[in-house]
Amino acid sequence: MSKNFILLLLIFLIGSAAVKVNAQVIKGEAILGMNLSQVDGDEVFGFKKIGLNIGAGVLIPFAKNWDVSLEAIFSQKGANQKPQFNDPDSNYAYRVELNYAEIPVLVMYTDKQFISAGAGFAWGRLVSVKEWEHERLVETTTLNSGVYSKNDFSILVEARIRIYKQLKFNLRYQYSLVKIRSREFENLAGEKWTRDQFNNLFSFRLIWVFNEQQSQRTFDENK
Repeated sequence: MSKNFILLLLIFLIGSAAVKVNAQVIKGEAILGMNLSQVDGDEVFGFKKIGLNIGAGVLIPFAKNWDVSLEAIFSQKGANQKPQFNDPDSNYAYRVELNYAEIPVLVMYTDKQFISAGAGFAWGRLVSVKEWEHERLVETTTLNSGVYSKNDFSILVEARIRIYKQLKFNLRYQYSLVKIRSREFENLAGEKWTRDQFNNLFSFRLIWVFNEQQSQRTFDENK
């Protein structure tokens, strides 16, 4: 992880720990999971890039069964395609690794303290990037080269289900609202075309929630 992400996470957690909203107890979250991602517009298809999705968050109650979710996440996105042919110069192998420090903000609704659903937006800051074509590193694709946008603005929808006490399983879908790159392609016939590219991913995560029962008792007492 980058130093910027660690600093961002510390500031986020320290600030969140001091927050009180309508005298409610803020719920904390420890998050560990994985992404299955692809980049739409790169001429490679399938959610074949596996990456980490880890971090921490808070749930801020604002009405019965309703919370605002704030997270600080390290999220690995990108695309992956194995070699399609034996020719090392044109085997169509491709891989790109896009690592982001990300702040998702969602509104969550919980039914019967068992299942939750939410939607919102996220801002991600690109902290590192590597790209390979035909299994060779593309030296011109760097963080400061301007090939990829350093900011990723995306929309989120998700569901959570309690599996054991405060442990929940989370399925999230995320898609970029603004292009992360524009790229020109050329085929063997010399035809050229340009496509805008967008991050497209599913996240599968385990979330441990802190202060959940205390938060519910405090909410009931303040009704």
